[in-house]
Amino acid sequence: MSTDGVDNSKRRFLTAATAAVGAVGAGFVAVPFLKSWQPSAKALAAGAPVEVDISKLQPGQLMRVLWRKKPVWIVHRTEQNLKDLEGLAGELEDPNSEAQQQPAYIKGTARALKPKYFVAEGLCTHLGCSPTYRPEVGAADLGGDDWKGGFFCPCHGSKFDLSGRVYAGVPAPTNLVIPPYTYVSDTRLIIGVDEGAA
Repeated sequence: MSTDGVDNSKRRFLTAATAAVGAVGAGFVAVPFLKSWQPSAKALAAGAPVEVDISKLQPGQLMRVLWRKKPVWIVHRTEQNLKDLEGLAGELEDPNSEAQQQPAYIKGTARALKPKYFVAEGLCTHLGCSPTYRPEVGAADLGGDDWKGGFFCPCHGSKFDLSGRVYAGVPAPTNLVIPPYTYVSDTRLIIGVDEGAA
């Protein structure tokens, strides 16, 4: 076949134009597809850190916030609460918090960055019920004089002290989980951000 009289410049132009239109079309198909891999704003917000103002939290009070669809408790413990924690080791399953249920920077009996403020996920480690806050000392239904305040799970009877440490002989196998958190000031903390990362 003879190519005499064939205009190759038109052929090159049509080939280039077709390739360009194809590339643009592929972009229109690829962008929504790749965007679908990104988490939605709602999903990002569900796992986002939560900043909490604790300036109005009085000694003995509990505040509840929601983080990652879980209740998180913040308890302002009294000086007496902190003293009472020291004498409970013999009644607890894991008094030294050896099970890894807290960030590495959470240490000691108080299980907190600042001893007077206890921060924990408000879910029983047995089956995930939400225990009730029972700060009253000597509650007859929870052991009388042996009860120094804490949390009681009405689902199956598990008990935790005011540091979230589980009592021995109850269904819950481990202490309450401590979420990652940090303080941004004396009266504000961020749940969901590790200490030093804020």
